[in-house]
Amino acid sequence: MELGIEGKWALVCAASKGLGKGCAMALAKEGVNVVITARGAEVLEATARELRALGRGEIRAVAGDITTEAGRAAALAACPQVDILVNNAGGPPPGDFRDWYRDAWIKAIDANMLTPIELLKATVDNMAERGYGRVVNITSGAVKAPIDILGLSNGARSGLTGFVAGLSRSKLAARNVTINGLLPGAFDTDRLRATMQGAVAKTGKSIDAIADERKRTIPAQRFGSAEEFGAVCAFLCSSQAGYLTGQNILLDGGAYPGTF
Repeated sequence: MELGIEGKWALVCAASKGLGKGCAMALAKEGVNVVITARGAEVLEATARELRALGRGEIRAVAGDITTEAGRAAALAACPQVDILVNNAGGPPPGDFRDWYRDAWIKAIDANMLTPIELLKATVDNMAERGYGRVVNITSGAVKAPIDILGLSNGARSGLTGFVAGLSRSKLAARNVTINGLLPGAFDTDRLRATMQGAVAKTGKSIDAIADERKRTIPAQRFGSAEEFGAVCAFLCSSQAGYLTGQNILLDGGAYPGTF
């Protein structure tokens, strides 16, 4: 399918690896000009070289922390216009809510709720003026099915989801600006491996044994790949997806047990 986004500009956050990289790769393959940002300059530049090797759109890499005002300013300055925004940030650590104090909550909310909102504020009105905009917020399957040890993530990402539910149905929708959530389940990423390490420490089992147990809880019997996640993201950014807004698309291999 021709997605109709060749030549557009995208800002993809936390894109040096994992799901962010998968999204940047899928957009670059469609001929989108992509600005990628992440904190680790060395890994980010290596990803930029991979994207440039595709020989399609222009690729720019901006090292910085997107959760800071300076990091957002640098990323936005590198993008001549933001037609596509992929909001993404590392999730807060797992744990027991009894051990979290105000600073932990503020850090989680700042990274996983307020940062995406600040980037939305900086971009959506200009998208509306041009008559085209696509925003994809990478959140978590825990928004639909909360995970007890991920309370910080459950709270912050659900807050963003509630905010977007209203914004996406505002006058922006009539100007061809869509805002959707993309909710990953268990994907083969550093984040998943870090979470499983906690189970290794508690049970004494090997990481492979823990991974096999986790896969058996998923109807697809496997973890997802960053490449297939990116492909769905690219479709949400396409010209064909203009009638899809305010939705939360769950990619979890069938793990969510509900009907709705």
